[in-house]
Amino acid sequence: MTTHNAALVLFSGGQDSATCLAHALNMYDRVETIGFDYNQNHRIELTCRETVLQNMRTLNSEWEKRLGDDHLLYVPALADIGGTALIGDGDIKMQANNLPTTFVPGRNLLFLTYAAALAYRRGIGELIGGMCETDYSGYPDCRRATLDALETALAQGMDAPITIATPLMHVDKAATWGMAEKLGGQSLIELIIEHTHTCYRGDRTQRHSWGYGCDNCPACELRKRGHNEWMAA
Repeated sequence: MTTHNAALVLFSGGQDSATCLAHALNMYDRVETIGFDYNQNHRIELTCRETVLQNMRTLNSEWEKRLGDDHLLYVPALADIGGTALIGDGDIKMQANNLPTTFVPGRNLLFLTYAAALAYRRGIGELIGGMCETDYSGYPDCRRATLDALETALAQGMDAPITIATPLMHVDKAATWGMAEKLGGQSLIELIIEHTHTCYRGDRTQRHSWGYGCDNCPACELRKRGHNEWMAA
């Protein structure tokens, strides 16, 4: 039996998914998480996500009760397809189609389909992802229209009610920082700064006011700009 009192959060270990996890822990009685190892260059996020999950349990006694099992799936086929700077070699730059070379075609579609299959087995009806079409790199599988179509296909294909919730869809990066503060206070902000990972290059050697990263990949630039705008507001 599928329940909508439980949620499965797509949790990479980054700022956005950590904020979505805090949102879910305030909204649902049971929350589980799922991550993906696809041989990404920034695999350090897989270590970071474990640290963030451990620390999330200590921030709030209710969160500790609600946060359930974590699941990590290996998806090697994305590396086999290749052709992206997020997996293997390649410069991070804009392409003629106005998408950065970090775009992995179909990645979110695959992740959500795997997540839906797991949610079905776990009796969970809500998927939560940090996709956004406000401050983002233009990835077409982050758009709400794409996710609406996938939500319909998943519900029909599994003959079960599946909802894809995207709390950050129309929220810019500055407001995402503000949302995290409202959800978990300064403790959550500090956790995001110190332990979440966003940098596409996997750089954990440089510490900035907004966290760790190379400071010049698209992910770092969005995170830094959002933090600066939030602090200046």
